[in-house]
Amino acid sequence: MNAMGSKTRIRWWIAGLMWLAIAINYIDRTVLSAAAPHLISELSLNPEMMGFIMAAFFWSYSLLQIPAGWFADRFGQKKGLGLAVAWWSVATSVMGLATGFKSLLALRLALGVGEAAAYPSNAGITARWFPDSERATVSGLFDSASKFGGAVAMPLIVWMIYMFDWRLTFLIIGSVGLLWVIAWYFIYAENPEDHKKISALEVSHIRNGQIQKHGDKSVLPMKWYKLLRYRNIWAMCLGFFTINYTSYFFITWLPTYLVQEKGMDFIKMGMVAALPLLSGMVIEVVAGWASDRVVHSGRLSLTATRKLFLTIGLLMALCIGFAPFTDSVFMTVFLLCVAKSGTTVAASQVWALPGDVAPKNSVSIVAGLQNTVSNLGGAIGPIVTGAIVAATGSFTFALVFSAALVVLGIINYLFLMGKVEPIVEASNSQVHRASVGQH
Repeated sequence: MNAMGSKTRIRWWIAGLMWLAIAINYIDRTVLSAAAPHLISELSLNPEMMGFIMAAFFWSYSLLQIPAGWFADRFGQKKGLGLAVAWWSVATSVMGLATGFKSLLALRLALGVGEAAAYPSNAGITARWFPDSERATVSGLFDSASKFGGAVAMPLIVWMIYMFDWRLTFLIIGSVGLLWVIAWYFIYAENPEDHKKISALEVSHIRNGQIQKHGDKSVLPMKWYKLLRYRNIWAMCLGFFTINYTSYFFITWLPTYLVQEKGMDFIKMGMVAALPLLSGMVIEVVAGWASDRVVHSGRLSLTATRKLFLTIGLLMALCIGFAPFTDSVFMTVFLLCVAKSGTTVAASQVWALPGDVAPKNSVSIVAGLQNTVSNLGGAIGPIVTGAIVAATGSFTFALVFSAALVVLGIINYLFLMGKVEPIVEASNSQVHRASVGQH
């Protein structure tokens, strides 16, 4: 640790790497969606088959969340995130060698295995490297990269496919993550105290601003199944499921929806599909920053602030159900932008919650558990959407169904989620009253 008197800002370099990891993560997982119209034609895939291929990522991604979170908490986020980015970058590159349904399905499963560690690791890094007063800001910041990644991926990948070939595009995009891995191992340290360039003033700013000082190696993470005794964990999982079901429409079926239902050509679609993601990216950072300001101004409690921003976000997300009922392409795109922005307002709070409620040294596991259930929405959503489109010949009922789930999400966060505060594991099977939110 640098003992110099001047205050460094190493934590924001770490935040930059976290942001880049998620941006690369989403660019890699979005390549298939952007290339879908070509794959359907060239490899003779029908809508149901494409739905299964898109969803396959979420099967392995969801199942590996808890193990990835445990690994990151137990052995450190440096290894957990570094190895993950290397794995998924290779999987993306190899996807360019796919020859049909089976190979695409297998490679999409492999991609999900690697990407599973990204969010649990970032949640754990946020809890270690930032004071509580910056938690939602940083959570909104790194999650906003998912929208940037998707937004950049659409026009960039559409252009690359148009200029070159979809197979070469997978190879080029997949290689970018390997450069990130090199930077990660040179810049990141497990705890602020371990970094060679950080000042004592910055370490003090970070640690003195934390209720729980994660990183103590003598404290083992809580067993994941013990977390299921707590009401707030269930509320976090179920609520995020409803958000992700809607959110993942924008990186799976949206390009096909714009081409087939709204009559856009391939190049125009690539630009328009980026708009909901770009608007969501900006709104999410603002929402995270604003919620931190509200909490630490004392105007509202942490619980009231989290619930307020979650509710506002989900009310905005309801606009997805109105999008198919207008003949105006402009109005359709506007409603989709509002809906996607709403999911990001909610996400800025969702990714702060693990740090708010997790027991000591268990933030990545809590984040992994939350993301396991939430990404069942990603696993189920593309299949349900594909089946509805195949049965009805339209996306209308699929988008209305998404809006109905959003209503359930609002009810969940308002009434199932209790007081937001750290879980305290009780002895003799007595659950700490604050952990379940019963007062």
